[in-house]
Amino acid sequence: MTAASKPDGVTGRLVTWIHELAWDDVPDKVRVRAAHLLLDGLGCALVGAQLPWSRVATDAVFGVEGAGDAVVIGTGRTTTPAGAALLNSAYIQGFELDDFHPLAPLHSASLLLPSLLSTASSLGHEVSGRDLMLAAIVGFEVGPRVGYSIGGTRMLSRGWHSGPVFGTAAAAAACAKLRGLDPAMTEDALGFAATQSAGLMSAQYEAMGKRMQHGFAARNGFYSAALAAAGYTGIDQVFEREYGGYVAVYGEGHPTDLDAIARGLGENWETTTVMVKSWAVMGGLHGAVQAAQALRGRLAGRTVERIDIRVGDVVYHHGWWPPERPLEAIGGQMNIGYATAVTLLDGTALPEQFTAARLDSDDVWRLLDRTHVELDRGIDELPPTERFQTHVTLTFADGSTDTESVMAPHGNPLDPVTNDEVVAKFHALADRVMSPDRATAIVDAVLGLADADSLAPLVALLADPVGRAID
Repeated sequence: MTAASKPDGVTGRLVTWIHELAWDDVPDKVRVRAAHLLLDGLGCALVGAQLPWSRVATDAVFGVEGAGDAVVIGTGRTTTPAGAALLNSAYIQGFELDDFHPLAPLHSASLLLPSLLSTASSLGHEVSGRDLMLAAIVGFEVGPRVGYSIGGTRMLSRGWHSGPVFGTAAAAAACAKLRGLDPAMTEDALGFAATQSAGLMSAQYEAMGKRMQHGFAARNGFYSAALAAAGYTGIDQVFEREYGGYVAVYGEGHPTDLDAIARGLGENWETTTVMVKSWAVMGGLHGAVQAAQALRGRLAGRTVERIDIRVGDVVYHHGWWPPERPLEAIGGQMNIGYATAVTLLDGTALPEQFTAARLDSDDVWRLLDRTHVELDRGIDELPPTERFQTHVTLTFADGSTDTESVMAPHGNPLDPVTNDEVVAKFHALADRVMSPDRATAIVDAVLGLADADSLAPLVALLADPVGRAID
């Protein structure tokens, strides 16, 4: 075994921990939650595999990559491991239903499942379920810590798509663990990952590419570990280098915390902080959906003349711009005005609320024309778990008002989605596109991964084509 180039440095401590982490070091609560997070990601992939924009992506990637041995979930097709990593991630991200970390925003399952499945398919030997789960836990832990080091949600406020910026390291770390790389090679993998980290949040307005940006990170993380395993060297001490280092470059312009990358490893488990979504919108809009649901129950036939929404910096910059017709599905899922209006009318924000017809409905746009969003900078002075709070006030035709405030939306660490709710969500998604028996078999396979000698049974269940969720 070769040690890291500087074992007592931040990068050195991180890669040593990755290499040394054993299954018995992980608390049972973390293992169980990790399995449910993987299940949630697969549910999102299965409902996302046959979406209109996913089918465009599939044809495009197969046109470049061609056939291979890696399964592309829900399509009945196989391609190269790199192509599969890209597509499987795009499917998980396909409908804004997948997990996110509320303090250092990234969508972990869309990074880890695709890169790990592609790594397993390329190793030439059986990979156990326990090995995959341990590698996934490494990724769940590394991604947010890298995010903390460069400001977490501040990256969103600056216009970075934070997930691909943090996420390449998460995927590379997980794949390095699955490959059994020593600390020096894991350091090389993270060096490759850091130099490939990127993503612009302007993709959120209309681009299908928003759905694939985590896929670029998953593919690049997969390749980073493969290059390192082959002996191709990457950047040493990449996080702490003063010139051209990850934290120095990406953290420029706001406070950074280099030590966050290695702080609390094996003691504080970020896996249990990951937020499972209840609705098909950007995570920062969950408070608005929840507030609108509560207000809808109190409308009592009154006519809404004005909607006022007050949020903090990250939700405001990430989630508000005056929308214009025609609004694409991705724009509706990222816009706090649309999410609030359609929930007031329909009572929820799930796939049916983002069809082309619903996105262009006159009743929604009447409310959107009456919507005003205010930035409240005081919210950003609150503890991090309260920075997604949302305040919605309705003014009615008779001049009366009603307000609902959501301090921490369901799924937040203060009010987490339970494991039973994760299973229910999986069925709510998967049962749309496959038989309930197949869906139940997938649940059993994922929750039993820790005792599975091979991934083959699960992969076989994921491989066959699924139905279309919205068309």
